[in-house]
Amino acid sequence: MGKGKNKLEKFAEFDSFENTYDYNSDTKGKWSTIFSNANPIVLELACGKGDYAIGLAKMNPNINYIGVDIKGNRLWKGAKISLELGLNNVRFLRIEIDKLFDFFAENEVSEIWITFPDPQPHKETKRLSSGRFLNVYRKVMPTTGIMNIKTDSDLFYQSSLDQIEEDQLTLLENINDVYGMVPVPEFLQIRTFYESIWLEMGKKIKYVKFILGDVLSREKKKKKESPENLD
Repeated sequence: MGKGKNKLEKFAEFDSFENTYDYNSDTKGKWSTIFSNANPIVLELACGKGDYAIGLAKMNPNINYIGVDIKGNRLWKGAKISLELGLNNVRFLRIEIDKLFDFFAENEVSEIWITFPDPQPHKETKRLSSGRFLNVYRKVMPTTGIMNIKTDSDLFYQSSLDQIEEDQLTLLENINDVYGMVPVPEFLQIRTFYESIWLEMGKKIKYVKFILGDVLSREKKKKKESPENLD
């Protein structure tokens, strides 16, 4: 007997689930129809097994959550758990994150969570809180959209704060030791698979919340008001 399903079996089952979508799916501008309601849509990016999306969905039945990742065998686990729990406000989407605009319309997403991503120590533009990716999110969110970051990485934490400062964005919360708080807010008590590992290693968990804003508009305004463009 094998230890479990192999990747090909998981991919096939993932495709058969009613709560899963991939790069072949026609979802742009149609998520309220998919969920059968007009509730706010929140994404968990690089979600892995979707621990955070599932945890938040349990707490907030009137909000829709979508876990996004390119790893179908990981998404399979989250999708299966969601179906077993009967969570109607969770879906999973297997795509590359920089392709979000192909699957979501403008302003279709109200909030994003980035939970324990690869800090990309040698590839700054691949960090999910880099200016490059913030501009991707701006294509599918309003300027008032909320960004949440939860990470064990000092590098990812600090580079996110640096990006917020560089873009002059509104920082709403900055917590450098989540579990050092008393009490820990319920929504921050959700633990992902990797978070549990980092905590066992004694790492501190950081949390940052900020408003996405519209840096592109600000840059255009600066250009328009520059001395060479004034009469």
